[in-house]
Parts: sequence; C-alpha cells; structure tokens
Amino acid sequence: MYEFFHATVPGHVLLVVLETLAVLVPVLLLMAYATYFERKALGAFQLRKGPNRVGPFGLMQPFADAIKLLMKETIIPSGANRVLFLMAPAITFILACMAWAVIPTFDGGAIADINVGILYLFAISSLGVYGIVIAGWASNSK
Repeated sequence: MYEFFHATVPGHVLLVVLETLAVLVPVLLLMAYATYFERKALGAFQLRKGPNRVGPFGLMQPFADAIKLLMKETIIPSGANRVLFLMAPAITFILACMAWAVIPTFDGGAIADINVGILYLFAISSLGVYGIVIAGWASNSK
C-alpha cells in the first residue's frame, strides 16, 4: 500500500486529496457549528429561542442553511460582469481553504510541508482580499 501512495502519480494525487479532505471537512463542520452556537447565544441574549427548527435542538440547522444557500436563486445585478460576479466568492473560499495546506494538523505534519510555510500563509491570506475587490468591481456598483 505504501508503494502505491508514494511511488505512483495517481497514488500520490489520491493521498493529497484524502489529506485535503481530512483537513477541510472538520474545519468546515467546526465553522458551521460555531455559527450555530453563535446564533443560539445571540438568540438567548435577545430572549429568543434561536435556531431550533431542524433536528433535535436545532443541531441540523447548519445543514439546512447549506441546502438553502445552494438552492437559492442567485440575483445578479443587470450591469454586472456575470462571470466575475459568480467567480468572486469562489476565489475567496478557495484561497481561504488553500491557507490550511501549511498548517500542521496531524501527526505527520501538514499537507504541504514546505520550508517557507509562514511566507506562504501570509501570501495566500493577502490574496484573499482580491475576491472581495473583484465582487465589488464586477457588480458595477457606483
């Protein structure tokens, strides 16, 4: 098994994909439930129940929110550059996920074990603003 993952190109690609999923899935779930607990706390502060409709105690609310986000109709302004307007959030999301490549998250180290990891992290995090700038520019907002 070791030979397949380290001596062949398809095995190495599969290993990188599996490592990436092993890092990103827990991070995305953690952020979804951090948002859930934040909404519960804000509901308590405002004397409301907070998210409690989906699943027991509202624990399935992050998944319902994700489905709602994916099913919603995208409203594109009439003067907007359609391609850039739709690509801008993807650029920001992909760059945020790429930053996790050099952060050590398991025993073997990080997905990309490079010597200039902190420089890579600074570079990728500084590129994240371009997605926001492109979204504003593509919307043709004055």
